[in-house]
Amino acid sequence: MAPRALKLGTRRSALARAQSAAVARQLEQLHPGLTVELVGIETRGDRILDTPLSAVQGKEFFTDDLDTALLAGETDFTVHSYKDLSLERSPRLLLAAVPRRAQPYDIAVFAADVPERLAAGHEVVIGSSSPRRAAFVPELMQRVLPRRGADRRELARVKLVDLRGNVDSRLRRLHEPRGSARQLDGIVLAFAGLSRLWSDAAGNVLLRELLAPLPRMVLPLSQCPAAPAQGALAIECRSDDQGTAAVLAAMDHLPTRIAVDAERGGGCHQQFGATQVELAGIGTLLYQRAAPGSTSADLHWTPEEPLAAPAGPVLAWDGSRAARNGVEPLAAGIAQSAHSLKAASAVFVAHRRALPDDDAIHINPTAHVWVPGIDTWQALAGRGIWVEGCAEGLGFGVLESLLAEPMLQLPAREQWTVLTHQDAAAGWPAGEVIATYRHSEANGSGAAASAAAPGDAAPAAEARTAEAPPAEATHVYWSSSAQFDRWHAHVAPHAQHACGPGKTFEHLRRAGVQNLRAFPQPLHWRRWLGV
Repeated sequence: MAPRALKLGTRRSALARAQSAAVARQLEQLHPGLTVELVGIETRGDRILDTPLSAVQGKEFFTDDLDTALLAGETDFTVHSYKDLSLERSPRLLLAAVPRRAQPYDIAVFAADVPERLAAGHEVVIGSSSPRRAAFVPELMQRVLPRRGADRRELARVKLVDLRGNVDSRLRRLHEPRGSARQLDGIVLAFAGLSRLWSDAAGNVLLRELLAPLPRMVLPLSQCPAAPAQGALAIECRSDDQGTAAVLAAMDHLPTRIAVDAERGGGCHQQFGATQVELAGIGTLLYQRAAPGSTSADLHWTPEEPLAAPAGPVLAWDGSRAARNGVEPLAAGIAQSAHSLKAASAVFVAHRRALPDDDAIHINPTAHVWVPGIDTWQALAGRGIWVEGCAEGLGFGVLESLLAEPMLQLPAREQWTVLTHQDAAAGWPAGEVIATYRHSEANGSGAAASAAAPGDAAPAAEARTAEAPPAEATHVYWSSSAQFDRWHAHVAPHAQHACGPGKTFEHLRRAGVQNLRAFPQPLHWRRWLGV
């Protein structure tokens, strides 16, 4: 029989108590009659606030006091932020459950006047306690913070400084008056921590005061993968307490365990980021980045279904390497966007070309702007536009769960304005969709490559040019729905089709393409084919 009462050891910070309280409530719901009492314990990491984490001696500065109380029998189990646990845990402790993970991203939050200070050319000072963030964040911020004024080629000046303290104390530093020694322009936090605080009654009151009015950016995993296990919780009990272990096991989420196991390999001292996500229809994507020296994360893909080696000789046509089509602006769409964007509450710019370069176009300064990938983000930053996040080049669908996070306070999709091209406008199920341009006739060439059949000596990839895929192409990668519409008639019925996930994939499915597979990036398609 499950114990009628359990003691949960937790750090005393607002965030720790919020996430522990959430675990306690869920356990009580899963086991009617069970009661869970929170026992607050101050840890060494909470006491030492004037020293950078990388300089604190020992590995378990956030967990050792909790471990001591648990092993002494003063508590029955503990809840940790999994990223705080070292790889070497006592055999007397059992990892009884890893609940479903929260969002793994980092989020940067800025003082209210930062957009104006950027426009004036001031340096942006950002606080963080993580060597990983110190290695990744400044370089990203230089590229994605808005650039304004006469010379938009000049990147933002960004400085990262060490920052310790609880979430609320960090956020308060964004509200300090200019000239104060404690004032900061920005801070970087774990998205999951803010989300859990927002879901807690007391934490919600705190964040509505400190967070809601401030500009923010959700950092892309492709540039800033999070700490291994970030967003996950670790619930531990004594390894000889099988009764408590059985109670806690009801909260275990196997996919989160698997993802965390793939990511682990360093701690919060390491200048190392690793985050694994799972996409329906695609498989698992593991973003890994080590510093210094790297400029973006390596993306390791495990397909949802194993890929069989191509049979026979391969002649591959890669639409991602084709010269871009010309574009023609649509006067009606430009006029509509000039009117709608002034009052828009949320905007998705589906391509950097989709936002007209017109002096009459002004996006509501309080609008939430999101984009498909880092290239469009950088392009809009060069036009002085504040972007909050991107879809990592994986299609709008991957943003669904993130955009639904209550902490972000974003409007429902029906209230979004989408800027896109004429051929893609019909693929958006909700919101005001504005086609601001259309593709004109192709003005360049694609690239075809041949490879030997599996098992043969592989020749060097032979590149050829063609305005359309050659009729004998065995494998074709489409970079857009417009490219498919223009050239698919050139492709033989037996050809294997591929594209990225998102709107292009959906478009090809609606067109009746059966032999179709989505790849995270064209690179993964080329690797599969060996071209």
